[in-house]
Amino acid sequence: MLGYLSKSEFMFGLFKKKSPIEKLEDKYEKLLDESYKLSHSNRAESDKLRAEAEKVANEIDKLKEQM
Repeated sequence: MLGYLSKSEFMFGLFKKKSPIEKLEDKYEKLLDESYKLSHSNRAESDKLRAEAEKVANEIDKLKEQM
């Protein structure tokens, strides 16, 4: 099942390259998700990941300002 994408949207999406901002947004989301998961067991490591996510967010903001 393709989910919410139509077949043509899915096919064209396979070859679309992500912009640097999209790549950073994916990285940001992954860091936040991992930070949340660790917050229940390892608070220090969770805080490190959260700080790294904030750095990525700052990079995203800088790139958006340049556009």
